[in-house]
Amino acid sequence: MSAEMNFPHAQEMAPPDVPRRIVSRVSTGDKVFRSVVRGAGLAVFVITGMILTFLLTRAWSSFRTVGFSFFTTKLFNVNVNNFGIGALLPDGVIIAAIALIIAVPVAVATALYISEYAPSWLRRPLVAVIDLMAAIPSIIFALWGFAFLMGRMTGVDSWLARHLSFIPLFKVDLPQSLPASFTDAPIIVGVVVSLMVIPIITSLSREIFSQAPQAEREGAYALGATRWGMVRTVVLPFGRSGVIGASMLGMGRALGDAIVISFLITPVLTLTPHILQSGGNSIPYAIILDIFNGPKYVSALMAAGLVLFAMTLLINVIGSIVAGRSRSGLVNVE
Repeated sequence: MSAEMNFPHAQEMAPPDVPRRIVSRVSTGDKVFRSVVRGAGLAVFVITGMILTFLLTRAWSSFRTVGFSFFTTKLFNVNVNNFGIGALLPDGVIIAAIALIIAVPVAVATALYISEYAPSWLRRPLVAVIDLMAAIPSIIFALWGFAFLMGRMTGVDSWLARHLSFIPLFKVDLPQSLPASFTDAPIIVGVVVSLMVIPIITSLSREIFSQAPQAEREGAYALGATRWGMVRTVVLPFGRSGVIGASMLGMGRALGDAIVISFLITPVLTLTPHILQSGGNSIPYAIILDIFNGPKYVSALMAAGLVLFAMTLLINVIGSIVAGRSRSGLVNVE
């Protein structure tokens, strides 16, 4: 007879199976490293909170003076309390949108070439060049745009205005015979800013594409897919969320640029939705122009900077979440 038949209550008397807790002693070096990393992470939140508190404190008087009209007023005349970002913020968004429309396809194509098509001897130099482009100061791009690109873009702007003027964005109100109608246009600024955004999107997209599951790559090849077929069915769906996140991070970079805009555009205080026409503005450019005009201007510019800070922070947080979600593999790869 079995032991269970001889001792029918043996199972009831036996203690329940409880996993044994394994405790490992943490070394002093690990404790120090953990404390330093935790402190660095907390410092980011503290510094961000201090910046937000500073901007809110300095901008409160302007918000109290003009109220909600600060977000709708298209003028910036602080001396008569008639100011707002109704024209500054949309102009900056238009320039950032132009930069992204140009940068995203170029960056994604470059990232795909580096991760999937480039030979091994060429891949590392290309990665180094992309990283080097990300380190170039904004003023270098601004000087290149001012000295080289602006004069050469005038003819392109004129052609677009003549042939695509039925589209409101490409319509020019000024006489098209004047070259000044097309210089200092938002589209030129957008092209230059796109060169600053491309390395950011390319670097993040390349990292995400390279993490596509190798088993799914081989499975696509086993089913007879070409390399492009594998990229289209495996790599691109896997990295879709990451590309979106990288693009949002690039948009945050484009919204905060001031140097390129200050070199390449003529400041105007009206909303101009025509991207080929001279004139435009943005919140960073307005801060550069008016920061030394007195305490009232400082408060109004702090309020504008607070809006830009909150908007950029929100875009970067969302972009980081989406990109992190893709890096962890939590994407739909149907």
